[in-house]
Amino acid sequence: MQNVRFSGAWFIAGVSLGVLGFLLLMGQPFAAKAQEPKRFQYKIIEVLPDTQNMQTKLNEFGASGWELVAVSMGDMTEPRLIFKK
Repeated sequence: MQNVRFSGAWFIAGVSLGVLGFLLLMGQPFAAKAQEPKRFQYKIIEVLPDTQNMQTKLNEFGASGWELVAVSMGDMTEPRLIFKK
């Protein structure tokens, strides 16, 4: 068998390829991408204070992609549902 010696250049090349492979596997981007600011829409609706009416409105807006973020009681007689998407 022959005795093989590695030079410093081969070692650096191997380490560089290993680091490059690791970055590719980790999904590390090579160029920074500008992040677009998140944009939200909000909707506030008043509902009758009964459970069935509120549940109907929650299901209706949820099916349309709206997320309930808060409930405000306003004048204490009509709840306000606050949605965002």
